[in-house]
Amino acid sequence: MAVAGLYRRILPSPPAIEFASSEGKQLFSEALQSGTMEGFFKLISYFQTQSEPAYCGLASLSMVLNALAVDPGRKWKGPWRWFDESMLDCCEPLEKVKAEGITFGKVACLAHCAGANVEALHTNQSTLDAFRNHVMRCTSSEECHLITSYHRKHFKQTGTGHFSPIGGYHAGRDMALILDVARFKYPPHWVPLTLLWEAMDYIDEATGHSRGFMLISRLQRAPSLLYTLSCRHESWVKTAKYLIEDVPVLLKSGTLNNVPEVLSLIFKSLPANAGDFIKWVAEVRRQEENGSSLSKEEKGRLAVKEIVLQQVHETQLFKYVADLLNSTSSCWTSSLNDKQSLSEIAASVCSEGAVLLSGGHGESKGFCCRTTCVRCLRTNGDEPVTVVSGTVVSGSNEQGVDMLVPMSPAKSSCSSQNNCVVHPASNDVLTVLLLALPAETWLGLKDEKLLAEIHCLVSIENLPDVLQEEVLHLRRQLHFLKRCKDEEKEDKNESEEKPIL
Repeated sequence: MAVAGLYRRILPSPPAIEFASSEGKQLFSEALQSGTMEGFFKLISYFQTQSEPAYCGLASLSMVLNALAVDPGRKWKGPWRWFDESMLDCCEPLEKVKAEGITFGKVACLAHCAGANVEALHTNQSTLDAFRNHVMRCTSSEECHLITSYHRKHFKQTGTGHFSPIGGYHAGRDMALILDVARFKYPPHWVPLTLLWEAMDYIDEATGHSRGFMLISRLQRAPSLLYTLSCRHESWVKTAKYLIEDVPVLLKSGTLNNVPEVLSLIFKSLPANAGDFIKWVAEVRRQEENGSSLSKEEKGRLAVKEIVLQQVHETQLFKYVADLLNSTSSCWTSSLNDKQSLSEIAASVCSEGAVLLSGGHGESKGFCCRTTCVRCLRTNGDEPVTVVSGTVVSGSNEQGVDMLVPMSPAKSSCSSQNNCVVHPASNDVLTVLLLALPAETWLGLKDEKLLAEIHCLVSIENLPDVLQEEVLHLRRQLHFLKRCKDEEKEDKNESEEKPIL
């Protein structure tokens, strides 16, 4: 039996005022004259409808990132680099978001991963007056946009938790314009700011935390180029806790005499699957897009990744890490999935890339990389470029996908196809992770001479600019994860202290 679908919903008014109504237009005109609609035009240029019922957080974020002209640094479709919901998966698998939605903290995590500057505040971390000031600041500028996480019930709307950007503010009526990304359900509408605050003050049952708002702007510094932290796998919590909390305790408890002993102590306790926490950013493309050549932009991005990789290799810390790993038969590297060959890595990446390039969402289930081939491209006298080509099969369809691989420029001789490939591996990952740890991590070392030597090795002040930016970005990501974890702990303690009525 056919089931009738739903065609939109009638917007409950009051309390909301439809944007396209005569009153809504009047509010827009007055707010425009007051200067609190400055961010509206950028946002409306990239306004989108969420592609899945549970994708409101992803749609809001991709809309804001595009409005801020944040370059994702990887292709969406064809030659175009563009933020789409399908590209926002570094903190939560898309299939999980599709089934369950996404939490406030994970949306903020995604914004960080995408290279934006984020200030995320739950209602218990702010006030109505402070929220009003943030709304006025963001709506008076094109440089900042505000996403709210609220409960629809407070506006007499159907549904529960929802994300949407704020497109404007009317000071005289104290009303905010919600650019609702569920456009199939409700149109953009004005709501009283006090009611919006109350709607954000609902507790999210999935986390036990209040909802809130986040301020998103462009980073003054460049985002990561080669490495990024990932929260997609559940193991990230254990790895983050180890790096942030356990390592400083280990260094205090041990009697350590030299750098190799310090590194050995840290590495031997690495949690299983620690390699899922830090990833190197690969670039994929359809084979037919550019044939056997790379575009100027592709060459440029790959060249910068190679510079980062080479600069990691040139640090004194890397030499200690490499020597330690080469001198032991320990299974430490298994925590970082280092046993995978480049072809195995490429098979996984090409399958995931094929899903995105074909317009699909989620994991690469049903996609299988049948063959891979490592090859070097030389075109127009340029330096050789390492490309891993894969044939990805899905049902009766197959497509060719290339993965561009950064390699050490010092080993760019391609007389042997495999010898020239120096893709990011355990040596590099461990070195970068150590550099990204907060400076206070090492203060527990008892030997002052050893402490001074470690500080010299991990100090980012003398790093080349490109590597310094890479490490600073990872450090900001780690700091953000620590802050989220501390907030969870505080909220849990508060809930445990509440009396049962």
